[in-house]
Amino acid sequence: MDIRQQFGCIIRDIRTGKGLAREELAFRAGMSVPYLSNIERGRSSPSLSLMADLARALEVPLVELVKDILLDDAVTKATDRKRPKDE
Repeated sequence: MDIRQQFGCIIRDIRTGKGLAREELAFRAGMSVPYLSNIERGRSSPSLSLMADLARALEVPLVELVKDILLDDAVTKATDRKRPKDE
């Protein structure tokens, strides 16, 4: 499972564990329901500020959203990302 999918599963697990509908979490975090759905399915990667909004909306520390992510799976994808060009 890649890093985006892992993150999405964590968000969904915390959300459902707190009994929140996707619509309620999206409202609390100030994002659209389709975008939250894409995050939960591992199709979108939120920015750090949106991760903080999600943590606030879920009433958990930000670290709670990433502490169980396995980086071994992410390493194989690192070469697929675009890197900034050196100036």
